[in-house]
Parts: sequence; C-alpha cells; structure tokens
Amino acid sequence: MERIKQLLASTDPLKWIFYGDSITHGAYHTLGARDYCEIFEERIRTELARSGDIVIKTAYNGNDTRALLASFDWRIRQFSPQVVFLMIGMNDCSSPRGISQEEFRSNLQQLGTQMAELGAIPVLQTTCPILPGTTPDREPNFEAYMQIVRDVATEGNWPLIDHLAHWQENRAKHYYWMHDPFHPNDVGHRAFAFKVFKDLGIFDENSNVCRMFVP
Repeated sequence: MERIKQLLASTDPLKWIFYGDSITHGAYHTLGARDYCEIFEERIRTELARSGDIVIKTAYNGNDTRALLASFDWRIRQFSPQVVFLMIGMNDCSSPRGISQEEFRSNLQQLGTQMAELGAIPVLQTTCPILPGTTPDREPNFEAYMQIVRDVATEGNWPLIDHLAHWQENRAKHYYWMHDPFHPNDVGHRAFAFKVFKDLGIFDENSNVCRMFVP
C-alpha cells in the first residue's frame, strides 16, 4: 500500500481502474445511488483536488476470473493504468461454474502478473459476505475462495483490501448494507469506499464524502 501512497503524494496524474463483477459494477443494487467506484472518484478528483486523475470502471455483471482474463486487453491493457482494484470471486465460487480453487488461484495470479507487467499496482480485494443460508451453490465454497485472494496478494507482494474481514467484524449491520444475498446496497458501497479510503490513508471524517451515513 505504501507504493500507492507514494503515487498519491506526487502531482503526476494517475489512471485508476476498478475491475471485477456485478458487485463492483454496482448496477441495479444501489437503486440509482453512487457505487464505491464513483464515491472513490469524488474523493480523489474533487476533495483531494487530483482533477487530472482518471477513474475507470470496467467491471460488469456475471464476470469470473476466466472472463476477466479473456477481456484483459480491452478492459485493462489499453488504458495503461497505474493502479487496478480487482474484486472477484463471488461467481468463481459458484459450483455450476466449474472453476476449481486451483484454477481460481492460477487465474488470479495471472491477472495480477499481467497488471504488474503493465507497470500497474494490482490491489486485490475480498468481497462482501453472503447472507447465511441463501445461496447453496456459493456459500460452502465462499470462504476458501476469499482466502485464496488473501494468499495470492501475499505471495505476489500486492496490496490487499480485506472487505470481508471488515464486514465480518460488523455482522449486525449486514442487513443494512445488503440489497440481496450477495450484493451490497448503496450503504454497503459506502462501507466499501470507506474501507478503501482508510487502507489508502485518505479517510477524513471532516470531508463531505467521508461523512456520508453508514450505520
């Protein structure tokens, strides 16, 4: 994370990409409110006065690591970013997808390596949790896949933002933060954004963005 803090200390403009599935896409489940990528952009480009920075979201519904690898050139490479926030795994852990833990690990490693080869810093992220007893195709596998995200970040010496651990510390709030069994609502996206800000050292409780209500 120190490498990103050093980039933020520079006046050189940066390109930030958010890559992943429907959780990062934020469509529908926020009911028209801003998702965490858009909240991040407000914090970076307005409140931190980094107006030359570009924030790009290339996440969309239904993706898994196979899809991210297949579309990497279009959705990552062409932009030559400095930082890529990668949140993935909720679909990979669904048994009908047939993506084993070994393949998931390999795909994540390949994604991070390809980003690093572009000169970008891959920031791996765990996701929000699954509400208990709601998705039998995902729930039995979910924790193992999230641990793989942590392990791959450690092995690659890449930054990790562990949203899942943060949410697990706030279990009583999940029904305020979730729109359905595994998609956050607008409040959940604020919780995502605040965790990103705190890990990057740019959270300021006096800012308008960081004062948005999160129960």
